Amino acid sequence: MDKEKLLQLINEETTDADLIQNQFANMNAADIAEALEECEADQATYAFRLLSGDIAADVFSYISPDKQQFLVEELTDPEITDIMEDLHADDMADFIEDIPDDVARRVLDSISAEKGTLVDRLLDYPEDSAGSVMTTEIVELTKAMTVKDALHTIRTSGVDKETIYTCYVVDDERKLIGAVTADTLVQSDLKEMIINLTDTNIPTAHTDDDREEVALQFSKYDLLAMPVVNRYGQLAGIVTVDDILRVIVEEDTEDFNIMGGISPSDEPYLKTGVFAHVKNRIVWLTLMMLTAVITATIIATFEDSLAIIPVLYTFIPVLMGAGGNAGAQSATVIIRGMALGDIVIKDIARVVWRETRIALVCSLALGLVNFARIYFMHGGNYTLALIITLSLCATLLIAKTIGCILPLLAKKVRVDPAVMSAPLITTIVDCTALIVYFSIARIILGI
Repeated sequence: MDKEKLLQLINEETTDADLIQNQFANMNAADIAEALEECEADQATYAFRLLSGDIAADVFSYISPDKQQFLVEELTDPEITDIMEDLHADDMADFIEDIPDDVARRVLDSISAEKGTLVDRLLDYPEDSAGSVMTTEIVELTKAMTVKDALHTIRTSGVDKETIYTCYVVDDERKLIGAVTADTLVQSDLKEMIINLTDTNIPTAHTDDDREEVALQFSKYDLLAMPVVNRYGQLAGIVTVDDILRVIVEEDTEDFNIMGGISPSDEPYLKTGVFAHVKNRIVWLTLMMLTAVITATIIATFEDSLAIIPVLYTFIPVLMGAGGNAGAQSATVIIRGMALGDIVIKDIARVVWRETRIALVCSLALGLVNFARIYFMHGGNYTLALIITLSLCATLLIAKTIGCILPLLAKKVRVDPAVMSAPLITTIVDCTALIVYFSIARIILGI
């Protein structure tokens, strides 16, 4: 309701600035940003200029990159400076990465040298690393401080920091010692030494760690923030839970795209052009089309068997479909298990044995149903029922084995396991199923 009311106020022909600002006061920054996304460009600029300085940066951080760029191009240099100085360095680095160089230069020229150094440092880290998603604006405490000193530090420097709920303690060389929570400080004697209250057994990440691995640590330890250290053990920054949520969304979106045979894209669906969508999909579609030639070649090779019993043709889609689905099931479960950290490469033997047993049970159940169906629907043709049933059982067993092994092998050679997903698994299983099918038919029929 608040968003709709704000949109109504912004879209009125005679907009009342006071009414809009009053509405801002009753809304969350994320909701304001969502409303501005739905406004026309000039209206969004007008409304954004009405935001007070303490919330403008928060709203800006929630706005999409293209709208952020438009606002920067419309705002004056002093307005840009006010926003960017209040914007956290990690949010600013994300913004800089998504805009043209000329716009980025204007933004960087508008901020202090100190903040520019922080942003440049974040931009230097690999895109998928913990360093790229961390913030350097944190409260640091030294081991020589008392509780009184720590509280004074938090009061004087914590205003512009990402979070003050957990503070990190370092030694004289800025090497991380541990963490102390704000509630511990508040409840402790003012003369107590910080080092005596510090929890030294805390999860940490390194700047070069994969951000997806860091996300798993957040889930494992129920964290709100995690300290990040450099190769010397010095505190470089922290990763916060809001950044990790974005990482999870981005990584899952990328995996879903790859598993669907689509090249990953950072742009939302409706903001991606038709030709960009075509570019993201055409490679996989072409690959699948070309691999279908292999299937056709296999069918042509066994054409003599099909000529003797033409009815064998009708069961090709059944076997290929069952095999493809079975392989995709196994691949999906294994890929997700690896993403969550439940399955690692050394588990390959256990995974194969488990999937083999699953395949045997599924084969038995589907085989019995399939045998009865074919036997009664094809005039008691025992031979045909046997061929199809044995082919189905063998196909399911092979499909589930392939479906569980390929993602693990991909991980072993440092390829995204999602690549070994439904389209690729289905293609491999289709070819295998046909070879198995026709080989069994030849053996049983003696041809």
